[in-house]
Amino acid sequence: MLTSSQNSPQPVCKRDGRKIAFFTTCDHFVASSRKYGEKDETTWFRVSTWEKLAETCNQYLHKGSKVLVEGALKPEINVYQRKDGSYAASYDVTADTVRFLSGKDEQPANDEVPF
Repeated sequence: MLTSSQNSPQPVCKRDGRKIAFFTTCDHFVASSRKYGEKDETTWFRVSTWEKLAETCNQYLHKGSKVLVEGALKPEINVYQRKDGSYAASYDVTADTVRFLSGKDEQPANDEVPF
């Protein structure tokens, strides 16, 4: 999945000492048909990274970073209600690889939290 990070990673340290970092990405496109016209579609993904990859993401990833995520898409769909009352869904991805595609000139946001 080639996308942009929608937030800085959220680091978590499990009780057994394993490190995890979560970040959110999305895929946005405009679907069009003669019958329904144009409709904006956004699919949200919650990406989990583990151990060394989690540490690397926590250090270098920030909101707006361009990334290529390779991993496993979990079969469950997370349905939630938005503030406006409408419903939406997101998917969970366990990342095997995260490639950072943003330029080195881009500065990370100062809201990153270390492990």
